[in-house]
Amino acid sequence: ITRDGVLSAPTFFEIADEVYDILHGRIWAGHNIKRFDCVRIRDAFAEIGLSPPEPKATIDSLSLLTQKFGKRAGDMKMASLATYFGLGDQAHRSLDDVRMNLEVVKYCATVLFLESSVPDILTETSWFSPRRSPRTRSNEESSSNGVRESTPSSSMSAKDDPSLSSVDATTIEKHPIISLLTECSESDASCSESDPSDITTLISKLHIGTLQTDAEDEAKTGGQQDESAPPSPDPDSKDESFLGVDEVSVSSISASLIPLYRGSRSLRMKLFHSDSPMHLCCSSLKVRFGISRKFVDDSGRPRLNIVVDVPPDLCKILDASNDVAHNLSIDSGTSSEWRPTVIRKNGFANYPTARLQISSESNGDDAKCGTMVYQKEEFSETIQKLDFSIKDFEKLESALLLGTLVDAFFSLKPYDYQGMAGIRLAARKLVLHLKK
Repeated sequence: ITRDGVLSAPTFFEIADEVYDILHGRIWAGHNIKRFDCVRIRDAFAEIGLSPPEPKATIDSLSLLTQKFGKRAGDMKMASLATYFGLGDQAHRSLDDVRMNLEVVKYCATVLFLESSVPDILTETSWFSPRRSPRTRSNEESSSNGVRESTPSSSMSAKDDPSLSSVDATTIEKHPIISLLTECSESDASCSESDPSDITTLISKLHIGTLQTDAEDEAKTGGQQDESAPPSPDPDSKDESFLGVDEVSVSSISASLIPLYRGSRSLRMKLFHSDSPMHLCCSSLKVRFGISRKFVDDSGRPRLNIVVDVPPDLCKILDASNDVAHNLSIDSGTSSEWRPTVIRKNGFANYPTARLQISSESNGDDAKCGTMVYQKEEFSETIQKLDFSIKDFEKLESALLLGTLVDAFFSLKPYDYQGMAGIRLAARKLVLHLKK
């Protein structure tokens, strides 16, 4: 993270929709995320008056490992766990820490799986726990006094143990983990010489023979699966979640106040068509004003939005959405000034317009256009995706010139922020028409 990167990065308000789409309904996993990350995410969305994303489920490795793995790694911090498993130092960088978190969970899962699969072997010999039991300490004390107590050998086979029935012995011998450990002991004499507390070495010595079989089976059937797999979706095809203007019934448009997030008393507004969120698509919208250098954000970068002419059928839908949202805003008692969705000005060019917001997303030290932008030539089915960096402002500006026709896929997002309220038209995808 550099100073220049921070200055050129978009504000959270500009990328909130993309962050929401990435996180909402997904499984969130991390170390101490319940007390830290989840709280920060909710606070960030609450500050801009938007509903935060909700996880499908959460996997907090701190609480999970503390409960299931025990404090054998000390304070259970990520750095302590990484040291325990020999994974190196914690970098305290976002992506590096995520990778380390995944490695820690995999190692812990391996240990817990082995301990639960063969508890009589692994837990008794304390292969996966460096902690010494009272019996171990007493044995060491007795040994130091010249007397050594006799204990059952950890390498005793099922046949040598009279407490096991023939059925139990057969079951254990056929257990996949036992066979792996047996293979290890027979093929590598150093297994018996390994430090019982050296988990990394023990795990690395396990020979997982089934992986090769699975890989071979996949290779044999891979060709058939590829043939039957559905083709990649056409970027120009209309997403089923986006309604065309001819599919919208004005009487089915409604606005509701829903909790800002689960369990929250704060409310935010959401627009619906029947029971579905309002996502629209409209073809051949003419650009009235492209991206302007006159309007900049807090970082000094041009605000990424365009103004398009609104045809009568779309205008009717936007006006109806504006009315139901405005009425609900008044009923909710807000004092924010309402901004109409459709812009109307008196004069010669008295044609309704609307502003489409183009999102941007951070990409390391750079930032790029978050809205998917495609172009197609007139009378052609060829579609080409365009990737714009915010630094390539001229390219994006030249692609959205006055008079350009665009197919727009956008969402209607009510907002109430810093004394201003209205409906933001968040562009998800734009298809530019190029003339030959």
